Amino acid sequence: MTDAAVLARETTGAREHDAGFAIYVHWPFCLSKCPYCDFNSHVRHEKPDEARFARAIAAELAEAAARTGRRSVDSIFFGGGTPSLMQPATVAAILDQIAWHWPLAPDIEITLEANPTSVEADRFRGYRTAGVNRVSLGVQSLENDSLKFLGRLHSAEEALSAVAIARAHFPRVSFDLIYARPGQTPSAWKAELTRALTEESEHLSLYQLTIEEETPFAALHRNGRLKTPDEEEGRALWDATQETCEAHGLPAYEISNHARPGAECRHNLVYWRYGDYVGVGPGAHGRIGDGKTRYATMTELHPEKWLALVEANGHGRIVDDPLRQSEQADELLLMGLRLREGIDLARYASLAGRDLDPARIASLAAEGLVEVGDGRLRVTASGFAVLDAIVADLAV
Repeated sequence: MTDAAVLARETTGAREHDAGFAIYVHWPFCLSKCPYCDFNSHVRHEKPDEARFARAIAAELAEAAARTGRRSVDSIFFGGGTPSLMQPATVAAILDQIAWHWPLAPDIEITLEANPTSVEADRFRGYRTAGVNRVSLGVQSLENDSLKFLGRLHSAEEALSAVAIARAHFPRVSFDLIYARPGQTPSAWKAELTRALTEESEHLSLYQLTIEEETPFAALHRNGRLKTPDEEEGRALWDATQETCEAHGLPAYEISNHARPGAECRHNLVYWRYGDYVGVGPGAHGRIGDGKTRYATMTELHPEKWLALVEANGHGRIVDDPLRQSEQADELLLMGLRLREGIDLARYASLAGRDLDPARIASLAAEGLVEVGDGRLRVTASGFAVLDAIVADLAV
């Protein structure tokens, strides 16, 4: 059995036929907008009315519960934006509403994203008391010059202090780093990543810097003032990432996420295993099934417009589309192949009404990019570096 197959078997959690049920809560406000970010985040000169937004989120939760029924919730995730700008009482009120509408799994994972600039010990104690048991910190770099380039408001020292505070209050802690920055060498990245791995980390999200449209970095990139690593340089940085994390016991269980065995992010596994999830708050996406049909949902992006919609209609949805079986199969392929454990071929065939082309699979396997075993299709370690091309090839 190959290393990829062994790791796939070791990955904890349910298989795709029992992918779980999750709730995503989007808090769209930030202290500042980072130049690389295309997420639905907004800066306001005056603090938003948290109580009013919390009431609107509660209304969306009630409306969603009427559609899903009383399914057991495996994971809750507060994303943004910067959810750690919320008062702990607001987080507690939202969690109370979720518990009112759905039973919570005994081992539920409740994650809150935080930026180092918003980390305070008292506030973190409040989140822990509210029920949060996992924090994901937007560290992004451990180099001060890079943090300034990325538009971050914290220093490397503040970031490490935030990690220490988080570890003191929560049983599970993750943080993000961005690599493939202009001029970054594999040796420099290895040193930075090694420093991060000494922080007793159980989970790291490591993202290559990408240039997203309609961001300040996109304008700089177009006029030649920002140069990112070319394909060869990017591959060298990717290889350095995999080697360093493997050596420290945090292999990649997903293309950009590394964890010690048992510390994988359960919430994101629901997405990647193509489970059901409710999305509430401005710009939140969801996938909800009623046993017959699966719906793709999305809410209004603009916070104040979303608020007005919810107060008028009981929800802020602007998309509520039934998905054809073939669309679901494509989404399963796109999401599931991001995972080292891969996808269940029978589940794909059930959704698509056909098997994946065996000739295409055989061709990719001959190149060492995918493998099949135990009824599952997996992308190999080499294949992850060209994942988009593999998905495009198989989806034809």
